[in-house]
Amino acid sequence: PAARGQRGRAMAVGSEQGGPRAPAPGQQLRALFYALPPAESSFRSLEEVPDYVEKSIPFFITFIGLEFAVSWIQKRKLSGRINDGISSLSLGILSRLPDVLFRSVDLVSYIYVWNNYRLFELPWDSPWTWYLTLLGVDFAYYCFHRMSHEVNILWAAHQVHHSSEDYNLFTALRQSVLQKYTSWMLNLPMALFIPPSVFAVHLQFNLLYQFWIHTEVITKLGPLEWILNTPSHHRVHHGRNPYCIDKNYGGTLIIWDRIFGTFEAEDAKVVYGLTHPVNSFDPIMLQLRPLTHIWNTFWATPGFCNKLSVIFKGPGWGPGKPRLGLPEEIPVITGKEVPFNPIVPAYLNCYAVVHFAVIVDLYTELLATVTTLSQGTVLLRIGFIILSLASFGLLMENKSKAGILEIIRCLVFIGVYKLGYFRSQFSFLGYAYEV
Repeated sequence: PAARGQRGRAMAVGSEQGGPRAPAPGQQLRALFYALPPAESSFRSLEEVPDYVEKSIPFFITFIGLEFAVSWIQKRKLSGRINDGISSLSLGILSRLPDVLFRSVDLVSYIYVWNNYRLFELPWDSPWTWYLTLLGVDFAYYCFHRMSHEVNILWAAHQVHHSSEDYNLFTALRQSVLQKYTSWMLNLPMALFIPPSVFAVHLQFNLLYQFWIHTEVITKLGPLEWILNTPSHHRVHHGRNPYCIDKNYGGTLIIWDRIFGTFEAEDAKVVYGLTHPVNSFDPIMLQLRPLTHIWNTFWATPGFCNKLSVIFKGPGWGPGKPRLGLPEEIPVITGKEVPFNPIVPAYLNCYAVVHFAVIVDLYTELLATVTTLSQGTVLLRIGFIILSLASFGLLMENKSKAGILEIIRCLVFIGVYKLGYFRSQFSFLGYAYEV
């Protein structure tokens, strides 16, 4: 069984033969581009499947640095902002915290159906099984992704990913806490015949592939644009221009959008973000405010059927409107839109970056040691990480009460650190953290 601290990963670990074999560095890099063929990425059992996502983290960091460098060379400006970058990373960490306590719902549900209801078993080592799973996982992703834009309650979770007004590799890490608890359903038909080990590989590859397409430094990729989801196609998906709305849902492949009429090529300059920007860097608010809006709209809307429509029709729906709302109500893009960017002193930006780095250290140390910690210690660390991410969001917004919350946070940190409930991966930093 997977260790508690690894429950959110797209694999189970710890086989009797000493655990899953780690992919070589070249394989890790190619996994980001879905470039590992069947012979290199087919496994008999789930326990043998490597954690490609975890092994790719150094490449995430490398590519983010490379994107900054290329953007500076091309445009003489960086590809993102400190406040938006910290917000994206905070949302990424927040989305993974439940996985510290619980197994991945994708795999748990899939294994359950496989063990109890499978109709037949395709051979795990067949290239045809590998390619069929590639198509199956990507088609399931397309279907759920489209539902997440066209069903209001699902959009309330997915909109977190679209809330950034920048478009860079940080945006790829901006994820919802809630979305994973509904997306698993679309994968279950494959559990009737595709082995979990094959599914687990492609679940990771499909996720990894979508990291590198969140960038502006790559323009067009020629003939590949006809088959693959590319940075150009995905920029359209993240746009709030009227021509971009509800387009290009594909994960790895763009063929589903071409087949089902949801494809749109990049044309006018894309303005990123939500049609009605949230204007916040607070990760808690970004996760929960859309649900609050649905709740208020639900009770304010007369009629039982209309109330159900608030939940299950599109986010633009209203009484008397089509299921997905009226296109003419989408705000017009002038090209002069200014991203939400409160004026914050330079020293406060530096402060936030340094303290955020401390939280990243504590988070990764938590993942590495979770199986040795008591449940109370794990919950304490998770609570402190959430408090810290919320405090950083308020600091980046320059809110009047942010300083008070930050003082409280730092006092809590000193107390629990001195009591031994927190520790750094790097022992030599202990004194520096207290300072």
